Amino acid sequence: MKKFLTLSLAALLCAQSAAARQQPKPPQKPSDSQPNRQQPAPQQRTPPPASPDLKDYGIEIAPDPRLIVMMAALDAAGWDPTPAGERPSVFRELLRKDQAALDPVLRKRMQDFYQRNALKGDAATPADQAARYVSLAYTLGQPPTFEEPQRSDDLPAGVLDVLHFVPLLREFYKQSGIDGRLNTYVQAHRAAGDRLRAPAIEMARVVLAYLNTRPQTTITERTRVTEPAKGKKKGERQLTVTNERDRRFRVVPDLLAAPGAVNFRVVGEDYNAIVPVDVDPRLSETRRAYIQFVVDPLVAHASGQIATKRDEIKQLLEKEHARTGNDLSPDVFLAASRSLVSAADARLEEALRLSVLQFETGERLKRAADPAARDQLTKEVKERQAAIEDAAVEQLADAYERGAVLSFHFTDQLRGVEGSGFDISNFIPDMVASISVERELKRPAEFAAAVARAREARSRAQEARAKQVREAAPTDERRAALLKSLGDVDDLLRVHNYEEAETRLVALREQYRDEPLVYFALGQTASLSAQEAFDEGLQAQRLNAALAHFRQAILFSTPDTDPSVAFRAHLASGRILAHLERRDEAAREFDAVISASAPSDRWHQEALAEKKKLSGQ
Repeated sequence: MKKFLTLSLAALLCAQSAAARQQPKPPQKPSDSQPNRQQPAPQQRTPPPASPDLKDYGIEIAPDPRLIVMMAALDAAGWDPTPAGERPSVFRELLRKDQAALDPVLRKRMQDFYQRNALKGDAATPADQAARYVSLAYTLGQPPTFEEPQRSDDLPAGVLDVLHFVPLLREFYKQSGIDGRLNTYVQAHRAAGDRLRAPAIEMARVVLAYLNTRPQTTITERTRVTEPAKGKKKGERQLTVTNERDRRFRVVPDLLAAPGAVNFRVVGEDYNAIVPVDVDPRLSETRRAYIQFVVDPLVAHASGQIATKRDEIKQLLEKEHARTGNDLSPDVFLAASRSLVSAADARLEEALRLSVLQFETGERLKRAADPAARDQLTKEVKERQAAIEDAAVEQLADAYERGAVLSFHFTDQLRGVEGSGFDISNFIPDMVASISVERELKRPAEFAAAVARAREARSRAQEARAKQVREAAPTDERRAALLKSLGDVDDLLRVHNYEEAETRLVALREQYRDEPLVYFALGQTASLSAQEAFDEGLQAQRLNAALAHFRQAILFSTPDTDPSVAFRAHLASGRILAHLERRDEAAREFDAVISASAPSDRWHQEALAEKKKLSGQ
């Protein structure tokens, strides 16, 4: 469903952009509160091409060895984000198995440090506990040295509190044997990163289509240097030296992160989004982080205009601090950047939800049989639309209270230029020029009612979900446990850990003797491991084992079994037999699928395609 939502928004934005190209809108006329200045004609800019190359979007997806070691050390120190009653992730279980022989004295010292420096209070989540250590990792050099930063007030918040963990980290690296396993861990994280590629590209396309801009991937600096004059001339001369630095948005997969918790760290020109494997970049803080990556240079280019509004923005920050008591940064440029990011993210989220509501409404209207049903649907849609708008206001209000005091202002400005077909950077100077302290100070009173409604609606929804869970029919716990275990095996296969996958499946076979899914997974494991065997004899042995497991999956299938299990087993067997040059047997496997499935079924079509390959057509 989440994927569908994002695709709906992408389609909506593309439609807006196409309409804008046919009938471009002029820039907004200055209001009474705006200075009437002559501006150069805005330049239209085409978003990046629909290319699968991450570099087009300034994105890199790669694991970070120092983060992997830090999170492994944190796990050894006793940090555990696994929800109560659930089993740790496959990677965490493997890690703990690898670290079972860690020196107990060192482990105790690490646990003592973690407990002594843990955040106090029930409100501190596992993600909160880990955040300072993630920040610390990004201030260090790469293993094995982990060079420490200089102690200063410029270090990220909370790093000084845990800086003395670094000597323990170095000892852990030397004594745990992780240096020998680190390459395997990096490969596992890289495999997780591969699954983030497509959604990351889709997320970037949507953001850039909305802002109608390209990401700035280089920073050009011009500095004046002095050098001695050459030849007969005496003295010195001034030269301008140009340097370029790359900017990158780095998506860093983290197999040990707290579930659902995205960490965002800006280090120099690198914007690092540390993403757990259970998070979709299209519908999470990753999108907001990417918006910041795109917006920050645009705001920097408008720093002159922002400087003219310094006193007004500071006044807003001081008033908000007095109202809420929140500790807000006095940096007016940071406030402007955060506000524009918050506004763009809120507008995208609202457009996403409204476009899905529009689609659902259209589908339901087709099925509405009479005027009464249509009237009821219209009423419901209006209520849902109002709830979406309240949720957007709540999102902006939360940003406002955290220092993005221009978030509502930029939201109003964005509404006026959406779909214009012009690069957002053309409008930022006028957006800044139109800031009014008097107007922005009224925002808290205006958003209070909408925020209260949004929070009440969320509370009701949570109560309804809890009631639904209480009243739901009890699930087959044994079946659920099987599916969870098979999901863990899938994770192991993705990182090519065939030995551990087979060990777990053999244990599952003892518990589920008649379960075709277990035998299919055993066949899949044997088949995949055969692909990486260089010895022909070993490869043939594994392929024959796979055939035997697939045969058992077929034999244990019953009329109640999902028919796709047997179809997939026949197809896998046919491919192996074709590879072994046993063509007649392979054809029988494909025929079994063709005869038992409908022509429109995907398995039927795959079997036909495989049989054509077999016959050389």
